[in-house]
Amino acid sequence: MNSIINFIVKDLLGQASILIAFIAMLGLLLQKKSKGKVAEGTFKTLLGFLIMMAGINIIVDTLTFLNDIFTHGFGMKGYITDVAAIAGLANRELGSEVALTLMVIFIVNIIIARITPFKYIFLTGQALLWMATIGAVIGYKAGLTGLPLILTGGIFGGIMAVLMPALAQPVVRRITGSDDVALGHFCTIGYLVQAAVAKVVGKGSKSTEDLVLPDNFKFLQDTYLSMAVVMIPMYLIPALAAGPEYIGQYSNGVNYLMFAFMQAIQFVAGVFVLYSGVRLLLNELVPAFRGIAMRIVPDAKPALDCPVLFPYAPNAVIVGFLATTAGSIIGMIVFPMFGLAMILPGLLTNFFAGGTAGIFGNAMGGRRGAIIGGVVHGLFITFLPAILVPMLESYGFTGVTFSDSDVISSGLILGNVFQNNWTFVGVFILFVALIAWFVNGKSTKPQEEKAHESV
Repeated sequence: MNSIINFIVKDLLGQASILIAFIAMLGLLLQKKSKGKVAEGTFKTLLGFLIMMAGINIIVDTLTFLNDIFTHGFGMKGYITDVAAIAGLANRELGSEVALTLMVIFIVNIIIARITPFKYIFLTGQALLWMATIGAVIGYKAGLTGLPLILTGGIFGGIMAVLMPALAQPVVRRITGSDDVALGHFCTIGYLVQAAVAKVVGKGSKSTEDLVLPDNFKFLQDTYLSMAVVMIPMYLIPALAAGPEYIGQYSNGVNYLMFAFMQAIQFVAGVFVLYSGVRLLLNELVPAFRGIAMRIVPDAKPALDCPVLFPYAPNAVIVGFLATTAGSIIGMIVFPMFGLAMILPGLLTNFFAGGTAGIFGNAMGGRRGAIIGGVVHGLFITFLPAILVPMLESYGFTGVTFSDSDVISSGLILGNVFQNNWTFVGVFILFVALIAWFVNGKSTKPQEEKAHESV
């Protein structure tokens, strides 16, 4: 029995590419497509997802290098936002509980989508794993074990898996111009914070995608060339600070500046691969998913990882990344003055969450929304892990904290519930509700907006 559960949870639910290909196959079968169409759609969905992940892996590798030389070069010490490190430690003690919590989250998600108007199926496997991890860790440290532990984390996580895509969907419709795809990424509260700021400061601001350049600079209208122009100094400046000796451990004898330059170009190549995978994935998955929507969960929407939005506003991705990084550096310097932990900028989070937040900011307030909102977003995603640190340290996690805003928020809510600190829980939930209400006003109706046709 345990081997069957492990196979389902780790080899099916735990392998995002297999899970999404399986869902595409099920959708095509429910539509009674021919065997050839089922095989083609399933394979292309799997291929598109793996191409997208290949691009993400290239980006992660290059950003990990950038994060290392940035931290070393500028002599920064503090807490890192590394969810994988916490998950690794948690799985040593709670491996089965985390796996079963993940399965309950997925089941609860489907039940809620089936019986309520919120028809979102959360398909970002690693995000669900992080949610299962924090639910299991907080519950276990509060004294829960066995079935109560699994159900507590699973039910709460299942609610979050439906609620977060629902809160983001009005802005996602504005971005994509359709209601076919939702956002399944547990950084949604941070996106809403940026969108709220953008709505305030961005009235009348032009889109990041409508930049008009002089003739000599029109080559920068190419997404990848403009990205390279931004990213090359982003790598070379920290490389100069880190020096040849430190970078030598990565470069295998290549000149340290040339190696840093090539890492910047690799980053751009990774984005190119990622966009290609996103296009192929959406072309196959969305039509296939309608089969599930028609039979199991009528009108269901697949909630997918944040890179699915990147092709709609590629300039906003880079603006959001840079602005979020600026905000996180400010937060790293300022928050310790008020007794909070020093949170080191996590450039992986800053790119993926910051880039997506930049798209939200651009959709709600153009360039000003992407820039000013991005700085506030950087401050927010630095503040949240800082206030989670004391709780994690009481559980034995030192020097590390979570990164995704929704995962951190879940930890803060659950932890304070178990500590009977209902004032914090009420204030925090009210804050999220007010932000969502402010952002998702009548101005985000999809028929009033047209998305950029970048995809």
